[in-house]
Amino acid sequence: MLTIDDIRAVPLFSSLPDNELESLAHTSADLHLCAGEFAVHEGGELALYAVLSGKMEVIKTFDGIERTLGWRLPGTIFGEVPLALSSPFPGAYRAAEPSRVMRVDAQRYYALAAASPEVALKMGALARERIGGLQNLSAEPPKARVTIVGSRWDDACTALRQFLARNQISHDWLTPDAPELPARWPGIVPSDAECPALRLVDGPVLSRPATRELARLLGLQTQPRFAEYDTAIIGGGPAGLAAAVYGASEGLRTLVLEREAPGGQAGTSSRIENYLGFPNGVSGDELASRALQQARRLGAEILVTRSVARIDVERREIHLDGGDVVRSQTIILATGVTWRRLAIDGFDRFIGKGIYYGASRSEAGATHGLDVHLIGGGNSAGQAALFFANHARRVTLVVRGDSLEKGMSRYLIEQLAGKENVTVQLRSEVVGAHGDTCLSAIDVLDGTSAELRRYDCGGLFVFIGADAETDWLPAEIARDARGYVLTGDDVVKAGRWSHRRDPYLLESSVPGVFACGDVRLSPVKRVASAVGEGSMAIAFAHKYLQFDAR
Repeated sequence: MLTIDDIRAVPLFSSLPDNELESLAHTSADLHLCAGEFAVHEGGELALYAVLSGKMEVIKTFDGIERTLGWRLPGTIFGEVPLALSSPFPGAYRAAEPSRVMRVDAQRYYALAAASPEVALKMGALARERIGGLQNLSAEPPKARVTIVGSRWDDACTALRQFLARNQISHDWLTPDAPELPARWPGIVPSDAECPALRLVDGPVLSRPATRELARLLGLQTQPRFAEYDTAIIGGGPAGLAAAVYGASEGLRTLVLEREAPGGQAGTSSRIENYLGFPNGVSGDELASRALQQARRLGAEILVTRSVARIDVERREIHLDGGDVVRSQTIILATGVTWRRLAIDGFDRFIGKGIYYGASRSEAGATHGLDVHLIGGGNSAGQAALFFANHARRVTLVVRGDSLEKGMSRYLIEQLAGKENVTVQLRSEVVGAHGDTCLSAIDVLDGTSAELRRYDCGGLFVFIGADAETDWLPAEIARDARGYVLTGDDVVKAGRWSHRRDPYLLESSVPGVFACGDVRLSPVKRVASAVGEGSMAIAFAHKYLQFDAR
């Protein structure tokens, strides 16, 4: 319990009268932290903290790497910058040894500052000093963790760049003919046969590495730590990450298996405008990054570059590529969907060389000053068009239908109308692709006039919907004709449920195996609904573990 003498030992409060000290002692929290415990996490809410004993470490994560920014010793405070700027904590504060910290909530501090101007003056001076330190830190040139050399049209180079971008690994990319290559690549410049070549900061030089090898060298987890888990989540999109957060927070030994990078299809979205709690919108990769940090902080294991070869539902075994096997009492399918492919002559040879299914933010830089085309009239196409409009010379949406209103939200249509370099070609479709080593032009058929025209094209991005790829699932898990997993009442209606109780809402035809997100048969396909279903799946998994898995 806090006493007047405890608080008076803090220089900021030493000149306060006894009645103010008494009030602080009765209204402030007395935190007793073990080594490794956090007083506040990065992004935490406003409050003022004072160290009474022990030692606090100031940490911040840069590019996935934790960095120590400083220390707070007895008598010092932290939280002055968030209170001065009315912003979340820019860093986290963790006990380096057993520590005791006093926490004053924001409203109580503001009342104290109003009653005691000297406290406000001291806080203001300290905030200015620390903000200056943060400015110096932000002025330091960021050092990329990976430098990659490879051709823009090299499939292997494209795959590695996408892998790095989607896993939030900072990297520099240089083409073999870049004039600055000798200055930025110490030692012998890699030959064409060695490209794509990668140099890790303070690490080795790699030639055409496999993504799993690269992931391991970058410190990403690729191997499970245990042989058995309470719940294994297959897929790291919004539904899978939500399940990971709730599973880990509720004490379940939780494993997420992701074949590429967390975020799923939503992770490639340049802007999600209608997600609750983000009034200005949020990019898919930012949302995925936040969820990933949260899941890991709570104790979930996230494996990347690991695909599931098959599931033995009877033995509750998940067989991974490479021969590893993990057991899990419950399994959550959150594999999402994959983009549909266009069956057009010439398309396949330009995949990754100017034609892309979907789009990620990392691809925008390659469209500077070019004319790009997008196929599709849904929200994903609209969001991508808005993002590319900030980079490309001209963006053209090629839409087979006669209006955007049939598949696109009104807010996106209005924003597209306000972009001078965005045009929409209705009743049209792409019927051909041309180029030598990469895409250079496309043929577009006007459905109204039947006129065929050829357009220069620096990039074609396809958004024509997606399908569930679930052929790898065992026959015991019921699916509809399009591959979507049946759950709840749909399992009963299909005659695929034989257990003594009714299936839970998100439970598949196999008790203890659940499905959530886009892979589940449902008319609603939204990021918010996927997140909700991921959290619900954990609630049902708990019920199964409590009543069935005995």
